[in-house]
Amino acid sequence: MYDLPTRRRVLTLLGQGRSLSAVSRQTGISRAAIRSWQARVEPSPRLLRQAEPCPRCLPEPGAPADSASYAYLLGLYLGDGCISSHPHGGHYLRIACADAWPGLIDLCRAAVTAVRPDDRVYVLRKQGCVMVTAYGRHWPCLLPQHGPGRKHERPIVLESWQQDIVDAHPWEFIRGLIHSDGCRTMNWTTRVVSGQKKRYEYPRYWFTNVSDDIRQLCTDTLDKVGVEWKHCTRAGKPYNISVAKRASVALMDARVGPKY
Repeated sequence: MYDLPTRRRVLTLLGQGRSLSAVSRQTGISRAAIRSWQARVEPSPRLLRQAEPCPRCLPEPGAPADSASYAYLLGLYLGDGCISSHPHGGHYLRIACADAWPGLIDLCRAAVTAVRPDDRVYVLRKQGCVMVTAYGRHWPCLLPQHGPGRKHERPIVLESWQQDIVDAHPWEFIRGLIHSDGCRTMNWTTRVVSGQKKRYEYPRYWFTNVSDDIRQLCTDTLDKVGVEWKHCTRAGKPYNISVAKRASVALMDARVGPKY
């Protein structure tokens, strides 16, 4: 995108009586662009937003302005998110949210807006779910875990600045992971009371992800906040992380909350 002084300098050349073709050859700017500047010299607000520098692209990179929302969004992305390229430049961030959890859709949209307030966020309806979608120029540098292929087929390692955010907001990160690839369920077992078997129910949190690296990020963060967990190695469930200790479940209830 050409800046305003360049546009005005080109229009000055036109004002000196030079032809459109001559100015185009001299400046290397297309005639179509110069012709559009004759109608409107100022860049459109949309182009200004696209040209906005990203906090991660500056000479001295900084973290996103809303670090807590970023930690939650990072968890959602690692669980159910993807980034795809637009044919004409820029990228789409898409995060899948089940129709059964309308509150989760609202939370996801709010997090995307907090991280990139100038990017439009909208919802694409799919069978059984929606894709919370935002177009922008900087999603790959804000979420550098993006790459070709599926997440579990490539290494997933946080950048140092991302780890700093997760360390500062561990519960938001855990919340994003659970809201994307986790759940809270009621398990049951039987106990013998006064010689009789009685059904006993207890709550449990699950996190399921095929990527070893993402599961490791989850368990490392659970360790930091004092939540006891274990791998579930039963047949058919090789990728599950379970939180079932009463104190840990209570902590998760207080800090993670439901998907609504």
